Amino acid sequence: MLSLRGVGKRFGARSVLNAVSLELAAGEYIAIVGDSGIGKSTLLNVIAGLEPVDAGEIFFEQQNITAMDDDRLTLLRRDNFGFVFQAFHVLPQLSVEQNVALPLLLRKMDAGRARAAIAAVGLAGREQSAPRELSGGELQRVAIARALVGEPKLVLADEPTGNLDPENAGKILSLLKAEVKSRGAAAILATHSEAAAAGCDRRYRLSAAGLTSLG
Repeated sequence: MLSLRGVGKRFGARSVLNAVSLELAAGEYIAIVGDSGIGKSTLLNVIAGLEPVDAGEIFFEQQNITAMDDDRLTLLRRDNFGFVFQAFHVLPQLSVEQNVALPLLLRKMDAGRARAAIAAVGLAGREQSAPRELSGGELQRVAIARALVGEPKLVLADEPTGNLDPENAGKILSLLKAEVKSRGAAAILATHSEAAAAGCDRRYRLSAAGLTSLG
């Protein structure tokens, strides 16, 4: 499904990603672990085409992402990817339900599915709440519901449990894994937490030297 071949990324004189190669098949749920600031978020961004690469190529279902223009990348992301951003990116002017339904509306899908996604992350009854009324952990769960509601083929989750207590973190990780496995999708979990990574099919460590398999 996804193939990274010698991917490199620089910010000025600083090299963030170095010769990163990875193969991800449908149905796989993998973790990228590493220290804060090592480049995990950047790796997810280049996979999604949100940041251009400086070296190498990325293929999604045999389509060369690194050769696409912005319009094609936008359509690819809309139709195939689900994102859990570290900074949430929940829109403050929309209710919880409107935020979660947004990917459905963009794809002209049934927006009624948003309520089931909200309930799945433990926020039933908060559909009409404004984001300012939610805690950081609740905003995290809104972002996760929004990422999963459209049943994406690839989920990119950037520290999805960083603002959650251990009990809710475990529930969210179980939900994410179950969604991926039940639909034959795939997911990449970027985290500094070894505990969060433990439930994944495979684990990799990102360092200045590149990506190393941890089994």
